[in-house]
Amino acid sequence: MPLSFLTADRAFDAVDDVALPFDDRERWRRPYRPGPWRVGVAALVLLLAAFVLLAGVATALTGDPSGAAVCLGVALVVIACALRLLRVGVWVSARGLRQVGFFVSRTTPWAQVAGARTLQQPVRWLGLPRTVQGQALVLERRDGRDPRAVPPLLTTHNADFLGRLPAFDRAADAVEAWAEEYRGR
Repeated sequence: MPLSFLTADRAFDAVDDVALPFDDRERWRRPYRPGPWRVGVAALVLLLAAFVLLAGVATALTGDPSGAAVCLGVALVVIACALRLLRVGVWVSARGLRQVGFFVSRTTPWAQVAGARTLQQPVRWLGLPRTVQGQALVLERRDGRDPRAVPPLLTTHNADFLGRLPAFDRAADAVEAWAEEYRGR
């Protein structure tokens, strides 16, 4: 069963000269693959869910249905968290740009976007409070907000691009191309 949220469309790997290689531009899509850090953490969380489900089966076999139900509920919450972790990132469509976080998602219509550009600035390392010098893709809005005042869309040190600078460059170029084509519409 293909998991569309886990991999980006392969069109970005196959076509280098076309910035927007998609036929259905109304569909929300992530213009890059999730990084190994994000996938690894999600795999560990799913492993934890497997152990909780095993504990639920053992509890059910001992004759405690309420304990088994609690284990099943906890496992379902853990699985939902792992799936949400895999969906975190930047998604684009003809309608706008969506920045999906673990708890909150923000959608910006292309009409409010003046552009997107890459800046050299301090960025958070794997989302932790520690900052390091890196690159960040920031959104320039038409309302004149300082691009450094809003959270960056992508950074070279987040869970998708840590240690993968060429992947960051490709993803930033793809988002910039979407912004260039659709801004002001």
